[in-house]
Amino acid sequence: MNRPPSRAVARRLHLNVNILHSGFVPSAWRLEEADPLAFVDVDHYVNVARIAEAGKLDAVFLADNAAIVDQIDFRPITALEPTVVLASIAAATKHIGVIGTASTSYNEPYNIARRFATLDHVSRGRAGWNVVTTADLPSARNFGRTAVPDHAERYERAAEFTEVVKALWDSWEDDAFVGNKAQGRFVDAAKVHPIGHRGRHFDVQGALNLPRPPQGHPVVVQAGGSPDGRELAARHAEAVFSASQSVEESAAYRRELNQRAAAYGRAGVKVLAGLTTIIGATEREALRRRDELVEQIPWDYSLRRLAGTLGVEVERLHLDARLPDDLALPGGGNGNHTFFHATLAQARRHGHTVRELIRALAGGTGHRVVVGTPEQIADDIQRWFDGEAADGFNLMPDALPHGLRDFVEGVVPILQKRGIFRADYEGTTLREHLGLARPVNPQRWRARA
Repeated sequence: MNRPPSRAVARRLHLNVNILHSGFVPSAWRLEEADPLAFVDVDHYVNVARIAEAGKLDAVFLADNAAIVDQIDFRPITALEPTVVLASIAAATKHIGVIGTASTSYNEPYNIARRFATLDHVSRGRAGWNVVTTADLPSARNFGRTAVPDHAERYERAAEFTEVVKALWDSWEDDAFVGNKAQGRFVDAAKVHPIGHRGRHFDVQGALNLPRPPQGHPVVVQAGGSPDGRELAARHAEAVFSASQSVEESAAYRRELNQRAAAYGRAGVKVLAGLTTIIGATEREALRRRDELVEQIPWDYSLRRLAGTLGVEVERLHLDARLPDDLALPGGGNGNHTFFHATLAQARRHGHTVRELIRALAGGTGHRVVVGTPEQIADDIQRWFDGEAADGFNLMPDALPHGLRDFVEGVVPILQKRGIFRADYEGTTLREHLGLARPVNPQRWRARA
């Protein structure tokens, strides 16, 4: 149906695309038009980013893993290091933001502060950092650990880690660089400050070895759904990638997150809900595309993947039965809360059997899947946006680049016509795209005190 323009004129919809190599659906690489080597081909990522920029999207986003955590006998994995790929994307584009994932569990704050400050300089103010903790055992073993650190400890470390990174970004005052050739004065060293951090997890002297990033801070993004994750987001995140299956659930999450942020004296956090789109000229065509993609995924692959999300032995899952009733958080609460809850919510809400659940999730792990025409996709997006369930969406097209092209050419013009999405970029930085202020450097006030 045709819906009237949104009444929420003070708000503007935000759209990112998560470049999940060949696409969200595990079988996307098997499509006739797909390149199986796309997952390690930088030209593929650049091509997707250019399509996204043509659609005036806010940013491209890259996830990351520090180990092989999927079944590589069947599908491609997240392989290339995000910031290297994003630097290539930044060089090939002019406007679109570049958001990369880096774990606080197996990195050091100085390295990450430097890496994302560099990306912000290289992109001229378009960088964002997705802050994650890492909860899988293969990653732990790759860094000399025999077990995954406790959930609370991971988030305590993440909070201190993020504080140190932000302090390092602020260690140069905005006007510390002088570059006066006549005076032979390059940097005002009095405006470059050691941070002298001494904490439970980190001991970092500083200062950073490059000037303050163009945005002040690259945009800080977070994706935790657990209470610890929400608290980290409330303290530090400016945008959150969420996974919700209903308007009501997402709206409640958004309200609670903003209440938590307000308790820290912070303005609202942008909630960008995960959304997979499968688009067809008709609804029947879109459903057929989904079913064909799902049928190309081996059922044993899907069962093992679902079992991993739920933290159960695969033998407990039966395709034509419902999920077990006694499911608990994986690893005694030490696993991924977000995808566990989102997957369980989808199954319980609709009474799905395991086979129906896998089909509804298009072989995925918890993100919402919408199947339909461009008009139906636009209706769904506007319903969530007008219902204040989300400030925007982290798009995960079924297959790349074609699924994104279908969205840009079919859905974006409808959203623009309804007045909820930009017709053109109005700024040059990711902060401007998202309507976020540039952080004031506290060093300025310390220097004047």
